[in-house]
Amino acid sequence: MKEKVLFLCTHNSARSQMAEALLRALKGDRYESFSAGTLPGKLNPYVVRAMAEMGVDLSSHYAKSLNQFLHDDFDYIVTVCDHAQESCPYFPGGRKKIHQSFADPSSFTGTDDEIMEGVRRVRDEIKEWIMTAFK
Repeated sequence: MKEKVLFLCTHNSARSQMAEALLRALKGDRYESFSAGTLPGKLNPYVVRAMAEMGVDLSSHYAKSLNQFLHDDFDYIVTVCDHAQESCPYFPGGRKKIHQSFADPSSFTGTDDEIMEGVRRVRDEIKEWIMTAFK
């Protein structure tokens, strides 16, 4: 039976979406992944582009509220931003809690290329972390 993982961030627009998709793509044989936000917003189009570059399609994804998952059980609750860790210190259905903060792609500024470079860097950091954190 696969272990269930819920990734949380503030808006479920970037970091948690990438983490959900990367865990599914890299270790989907052992983990079932989900993501949500404490204050769900809109999926970041730069994230969709950066994930497509590595063959992961997020075009049908949308931001979800953590309230959708309050009655579900998870083996891991993973906060990927400091705000989510602070606003969600306890999740009723989580057996283990992990916190690993990543830079917020929505805060990146500059040209299109500069923003994409920042999003790629965060994507790659999340990928590396998933490879080591989830065996």
